[in-house]
Amino acid sequence: MRQGFSIRFLHFSWLACRLATCYDYQIQFSIDAIIPFAYLSTLIMHQRKLNNGREVEQKSRGQLRRRGMGMVMHIDGRWFKDEQQRTLILRGVNLASNAKIPVRPNGATHLREHAFEHQDVSFVGRPFPLAEADEHFARLKSWGFTFLRFLITWEAVEHAGPGIYDQEYLDYVAAIVEKAGTYGFKLFIDPHQDVWSRFSGGDGAPGWTLEAVGFDMTKFGPSGAALLHAVHGDPFPRMHWPTNGSKLAAATMFTLFFGGHDFAPQTKIEGVNVQEYLQSHYINAIKQVALRLRGMEHVVGYDTLNEPGSGFIGKDDLHAHCGLLELGESPTPYQAMLLGAGYPQKVAVYGIRPTGLRPVSQRVINPDGVRAWQEGCDCIWRQNGVWDLDAAGNPQLLKPDHFSIVRGRKVDFTNDYMTPFVRRFANEIRAADVAPRAFIFFETEPNHFPQELTADGGDARGEGSDVAGLVKQPEQPEQPAQPQQYLVHAPHWYDGVTCYLKRYLPFAGIDVHNMKVVVGRRRVQQSFITQMRRLRDSSGGLPTLIGEFGIAFDLNNKRAYATGNYQAQIKAIDRNFRAMEANLLSYTLWNYNPDNTHARGDQWNGEDFSIYSVDDADARNAAAGAGDLNAGGRA
Repeated sequence: MRQGFSIRFLHFSWLACRLATCYDYQIQFSIDAIIPFAYLSTLIMHQRKLNNGREVEQKSRGQLRRRGMGMVMHIDGRWFKDEQQRTLILRGVNLASNAKIPVRPNGATHLREHAFEHQDVSFVGRPFPLAEADEHFARLKSWGFTFLRFLITWEAVEHAGPGIYDQEYLDYVAAIVEKAGTYGFKLFIDPHQDVWSRFSGGDGAPGWTLEAVGFDMTKFGPSGAALLHAVHGDPFPRMHWPTNGSKLAAATMFTLFFGGHDFAPQTKIEGVNVQEYLQSHYINAIKQVALRLRGMEHVVGYDTLNEPGSGFIGKDDLHAHCGLLELGESPTPYQAMLLGAGYPQKVAVYGIRPTGLRPVSQRVINPDGVRAWQEGCDCIWRQNGVWDLDAAGNPQLLKPDHFSIVRGRKVDFTNDYMTPFVRRFANEIRAADVAPRAFIFFETEPNHFPQELTADGGDARGEGSDVAGLVKQPEQPEQPAQPQQYLVHAPHWYDGVTCYLKRYLPFAGIDVHNMKVVVGRRRVQQSFITQMRRLRDSSGGLPTLIGEFGIAFDLNNKRAYATGNYQAQIKAIDRNFRAMEANLLSYTLWNYNPDNTHARGDQWNGEDFSIYSVDDADARNAAAGAGDLNAGGRA
């Protein structure tokens, strides 16, 4: 009798584990959720029948729906839950950073040839060709991921010109996203951008957006309007690409996109203010994607805009340095405008010092007086009265507070410009004929940590912010959900010391909220946990998903690539995961890139963050024989 009890007990325990994983999602149970094993056995047998019944033909697609695809996620307070009210902790990965650059011509940022081609390009095959999708999805599934942040770019959809959509790319996205669903993945679409566009040193917006406001992209390098890998050449300065956010090209475009009505009222395109022109084209492009994915239940939502930049908005004094990251050549906003207009400037050069980022020298930029504007086009900010020439023909700043005071009131980027954009994006994407049940993922400017939001949309002081109330109450009676039940706070966080130094220092870290150095192994780990908690708690009760976190794998001068020993990388990324787990946070790790190589990393601005590398896969398959699904994994 004792033996029979033991066998039944083990059997019931095994069944309990099966139930806990029946949806392939990690589920958070409370103690009072434990039920008698005998009842549990009956429940599980019934659940198995239900699950088997769910594998029915999907009439709209003609494919079988896999287990988990039909599970409906919803938001309950700060948690994601399934239809049985079980709490879901989403374990995800970004797919993939190679979506930033075109397949044809090869858009790897170090390549000078074709660097400025932008109309006749193709992103079909990003992140990987459809024929290779099974291998990659199977690998990610076997590694325990159940959720994807699927990258696209505005450029990929609308590169040929305003209102001209790449139908082949849209077909490809629909096919690859549908394939992801057959592996049980749920995902959300990330319209990715970094410092506006490939042509201003990052990725995202089509080249025609820059040309439409009068820029000549081929002159960005010599005029100091942007730092471009293809123009600068190798070695490309480590982690300097974010400084483009405060240089002329990207800062101008973000200012026009979010605040053109207030800061550039004289600037119109085809008779429409530049803000309306850019925002409407962007949202309409993403709607094309949403329409193609309509009806795919595993597509749970859409990100608004990756790492939005404020540009010049909110800058109190255009004579002062005010970029999010001052590193390398760092002109002030006014100097950036003059450089673009062809006036050489002596600018501060910033470097890393023990006390932080500090000016270490000065350098004359644009000695040849190259203009960043097309022939016959004047600087937009001169046109809008920010600066002009005096009687002697010398530039003079007329409105040093032009971007901080509007109609007598000091502006705030998040409340006054980002929030209305998110509200508009949410309402248009969640329209009845597009994606009415979509979650809307949003984030603020990188390294910007707003005060805690209250449930009614204000901040902790009762002021201003309306982030929690962005989505309008649906008018349809069949959609009675409250507005905040579709919003997801999706901030990013990175271990600054490891990313910038490209070394794993177990005893050193930095608190990015207050920029204080943290010393001591335990203190560093606790600091990471505390920083994650701050991000979680700043949402004011909305669910939080960390949209990006991760490490550079080319640590210690790429030593692991020669030795095969990734212990430093494993320890570095483990600190990140421990911070996530301690706060019960959902996340999407940055990133999985099938094109990563030891020589060129992720093929973009010298970054090397991919958890997979084709070079590691080749080496492992050569040693152990082809067919190892784990080949290429690095941590």
